[in-house]
Amino acid sequence: MTGCSKVSPGCAHCYAETLSLRFGWSQRPWLPQYAAENVVLHPERLDQPLRWRQPRRVFVNSMSDLFHELVPDAFVHEVFDRMAEASWHSYQILTKRPERMAAVVGAYYVQRPGTQPLPNVWLGTSIENDRWTGRADALRATPAAIRFISAEPILGPLPSLDLTAIDWLIVGGESGAGARPMDAAWACDLRDYALVTRTAFFFKQWGGRTPKARGRALDGRTWDEMPLARLAALSEDSELDLVAESVDSVPCDLVGKGAEDELGAGAGVLVEA
Repeated sequence: MTGCSKVSPGCAHCYAETLSLRFGWSQRPWLPQYAAENVVLHPERLDQPLRWRQPRRVFVNSMSDLFHELVPDAFVHEVFDRMAEASWHSYQILTKRPERMAAVVGAYYVQRPGTQPLPNVWLGTSIENDRWTGRADALRATPAAIRFISAEPILGPLPSLDLTAIDWLIVGGESGAGARPMDAAWACDLRDYALVTRTAFFFKQWGGRTPKARGRALDGRTWDEMPLARLAALSEDSELDLVAESVDSVPCDLVGKGAEDELGAGAGVLVEA
């Protein structure tokens, strides 16, 4: 699927909306009143991962939100069926709608008694300021092998954030025109909290006019931690192919920027279901 609608302040400078309007995939801004025409399903793409024989890490729906309220439960379940079938890949799904994710994913497993959460599927939610830290509760309620939080763009401190049962924390400042600044204390506080809770910590960027404007070093070093237990299990079977591929008709540098701005964790392939 492609297209979305804005739900919280982190959506204000959405890279996916910018690309969609620039290349004509969407004709109207991603506002709730235009969601019906902007959110488009692409069932013909569901089998795409089955044709990739080498294992890859896939960032699912980089140009949308799989758990948007206009996406039928049955379609989401089809996506999960394909991820189960193409089990040699690893998939990362990020949403700003974790409450719906908990309900839809929970129903998926209820309908398949005895099925454990897919070991190759990582589920995450975005949290940009303290008002939205409750999204972590919905994420915890979601059956998942790996749960992650993307605090990018971080727009304020997150004193209420609970990292219980969270495997991975990504933090980054906003980039692009009109980027809102990040206070160093916000990142340092989260890094320290992640160390205490033994949550893998990934510092993506300081942000600015471009993703690389201020670099990636935090307190004199880079932070590139990953959920080691899951990666170790994957590496026993095969090596991950992390070479980025472009989406048809989009310049490769823009595709890379889109994936890195939203997740920033080496997602290898972008797939729009």
